[in-house]
Amino acid sequence: MRVLLTTTSYQDTPGDHHALLESQGYEIHRERGPLPESKMLELAGDFDAFLCGDDEITTAVLDKSAPRLKVISKYGIGLDKINVEECTARKLPVLFTPGVNHTTVAEHTFCLLLALVRNLVDSANSVRAGQWKRVTGNEIWNKKIGIVGLGRIGQEVAKRAIAFGMEVHGMDIYWPEAFATENNVSRHETIESLIAQVDVLSLHANLSESTRHLVRADRIALAKPGLLVVNTSRAELVHMPDMIAALDAGSVGGYGTDVLDEEPPPADHPLLKHPKALITPHIGSRTYESVPRQAMRSTLNLVNFLKGEKDVIQANKF
Repeated sequence: MRVLLTTTSYQDTPGDHHALLESQGYEIHRERGPLPESKMLELAGDFDAFLCGDDEITTAVLDKSAPRLKVISKYGIGLDKINVEECTARKLPVLFTPGVNHTTVAEHTFCLLLALVRNLVDSANSVRAGQWKRVTGNEIWNKKIGIVGLGRIGQEVAKRAIAFGMEVHGMDIYWPEAFATENNVSRHETIESLIAQVDVLSLHANLSESTRHLVRADRIALAKPGLLVVNTSRAELVHMPDMIAALDAGSVGGYGTDVLDEEPPPADHPLLKHPKALITPHIGSRTYESVPRQAMRSTLNLVNFLKGEKDVIQANKF
């Protein structure tokens, strides 16, 4: 049984998942993902299973992987890099790990937000450089936060926002009525309504054709001047040229993101050195607590599926 293992968080972080995977007697081939389609095409065809991160598993990759590939076990919950529809048509199971990283990503969301409003990185770097540059920041108390996507992560962000004294607004096609009522979350049916009322926009939606470029110029134009945007979901939720233009114009006061359209980004990526951008290298769920949870769940999914046991979490039903 040959397994392609690509997720770097899984490989780099200690935990019981390593022993479980090694104990199965699989032949494990390790790569440092996320891998582009071209690299996946080089590798495809020689594996019974993928234990993957955000690698590009396209129709062409699936074609070359057949008929040997039996299962894809995703480390994480985002499936936009996998052609799930094609997997379903081929009756190829796609397994994933919901419910293991929501607290970690919510904490990182506030890490980015607080760093933005208090100019934390620039201030700390100035002191390290021997300066004493005292920049005035802002509070988030009594500000309005708009949360796009009130699933597990969005709800954890809402809880933390309430603890900071923020007024919470939300938007989701699957509205969590009980949670929203209990926590006094104001509902918005459209992104236009939401973005016009809030001081902070926090993105937690899945990437799909309906959410791609959710934040773009015509919607930014509706916002209050100086809107802060935090993205710990997918880079493609934001139209990057429009975001850069809005940062330049001051209509967006800051963009804190854990995700980019190219990862790692090229040296000339226009957001890298922008003074109003704060970028972290896709580490929102990368903690010593969260990684072993995700890794163990993805390993259990893989092992149990290959053994024919029922304890698996499958994203595509057929």
